[in-house]
Amino acid sequence: MSKNIIIAIDGFSSTGKSTIAKLIAKKYNYIYVDTGAMYRAVTLFAKNNQLVGLDFLKDEELIDSLKDITLTFKFNKDLGFAEMFLNGVNVEKEIRSIEVSQLVSKVAAISEVRKKLVKEQQLMGKEGGVVMDGRDIGTVVFPEAELKLFMTASADKRATRRYKELIERGDDVNFEEILFNVQERDRIDSTRKDSPLVKAEEAIEFDNSDMSIEEQFKSICTLVDNKL
Repeated sequence: MSKNIIIAIDGFSSTGKSTIAKLIAKKYNYIYVDTGAMYRAVTLFAKNNQLVGLDFLKDEELIDSLKDITLTFKFNKDLGFAEMFLNGVNVEKEIRSIEVSQLVSKVAAISEVRKKLVKEQQLMGKEGGVVMDGRDIGTVVFPEAELKLFMTASADKRATRRYKELIERGDDVNFEEILFNVQERDRIDSTRKDSPLVKAEEAIEFDNSDMSIEEQFKSICTLVDNKL
């Protein structure tokens, strides 16, 4: 049995793409690539260097700075997944903050940023045996992926999940702010000119508004087994 396919998981923010992708990768001993973490790391770099804020974006300066950004994933055996390193520094916690969440879609809309990261993502998955989640995996990064999934859920359900996650982590957040962020990211991701968030023609849609992780995992494993 060959275990060398590419599994592309696209969808809206806070639909649990990363959670399910990690579980699938672990079960099939695949490489997991969190492309969202890569965009978040570039956004963190831009924020820390005053290149992006809620009311400004110095896109030309950020484009010039891309040569100074090195992104790597390092596997943490205690956690069971790879963490994001920006220029050699572990930024896994920082990139999950609400501040980065509010800015990441603006940075991800820059064509030069997308070109740099898509190229890196394609190199990571060129041998197959990879689970990759993001916004444009099945449409741009790996249009030839053997299995394409598209995750969706109501904005309210997604905001509730994100709110609980941040509260459990100890962050001081407001639900209405989280809901607005989810809706605004949907708008930007779906309307940007370069690689907008759309469901790939062959993708299987999962509305997980009322599905548990276990239910999703079981259904997706059946799809993977059928492909293998």
